[in-house]
Amino acid sequence: MISGHLAFRLLAFIVLVAVIAGIFWTQNSAFLSEGNLRALMRHMSVQGLAALGLTFVIVVRQFDLSFPGIASLGAMTLGWLIAIGMPLPVAIGGGLAVGITFGLVNGIAVARFGLPDIVTTIATGGLAIGFSYFYSNGTSISQNFFMSGILDLNDRKIIGLDMPFAILMAVAIAGFVLLHASRFGRGFYATGENRVSARFSGVPTRLLIVAAFAICGMAACLSITLLVASSGAANVTAGNQLLMPAFAAVYLGAALFGRPSIGATLAGTLMMSTMLNGFTLLAIPYYYLDAIVSTVLIAAIALFDPRVSGLFRNLFAARKDKIV
Repeated sequence: MISGHLAFRLLAFIVLVAVIAGIFWTQNSAFLSEGNLRALMRHMSVQGLAALGLTFVIVVRQFDLSFPGIASLGAMTLGWLIAIGMPLPVAIGGGLAVGITFGLVNGIAVARFGLPDIVTTIATGGLAIGFSYFYSNGTSISQNFFMSGILDLNDRKIIGLDMPFAILMAVAIAGFVLLHASRFGRGFYATGENRVSARFSGVPTRLLIVAAFAICGMAACLSITLLVASSGAANVTAGNQLLMPAFAAVYLGAALFGRPSIGATLAGTLMMSTMLNGFTLLAIPYYYLDAIVSTVLIAAIALFDPRVSGLFRNLFAARKDKIV
């Protein structure tokens, strides 16, 4: 059952997306065309996978700034394995293994040794970027891509859905079950809300923090796999476009629905992708898009901050008392 409060937030979100889409459609009728909507969903798939992984880290009240660098290393690992003739499942598995490995390093460093998450993940992200240059001295890799079948990840359909969007939905369902329908998932929230109390209650807080970082790294590498499939090449800058949109999607969704969750992140990703797609259709320069994403991120963080939301509640309560 959906509570009345959640139903109101969901309705408000639907109306907001409809208004945004309507504004873009009035400016360019191609916005609601089938081709553009499919392009929007493909873009949403890449950004959404990275954001879903980041959600787990945000839920346990940590930060991960390494996943763009990890994604780049995953992309180059994937490309190199394809170039040397490895089967596609092995190549994809190698890329995902990079994400899991670096995620475990981040999690152990933060949870076991108490290192600061921001500094640690900046360092591991830089390390991953450095390693990504070893494969081809920084040049892109595209050998054997047409023969390997990786392009099918972008071109095929599953039950009428483009493969990237189908993968996003499958990961979202798995993430929802893990985070919202399991005892393990409740432990993530308990860890983020009060780590000391959770630990004394028997919640394996360190294990959950390590798991959150590992999930984030793996999701980033899965995200970049779809990007490599769509571009037909792997390069060391592949992960650069993941950081700001992922954080913006998570915090925007949390601001809209009250807390970070799988559904909230999907909603935030949809809104971000809708805006970026619309601005692209209107030929807004790409450097303005970065400014737009940054502005949305700052606004979402401010709205999600309990001090800011509490201030708004107090203001509305004061106005209501005056009216009465």
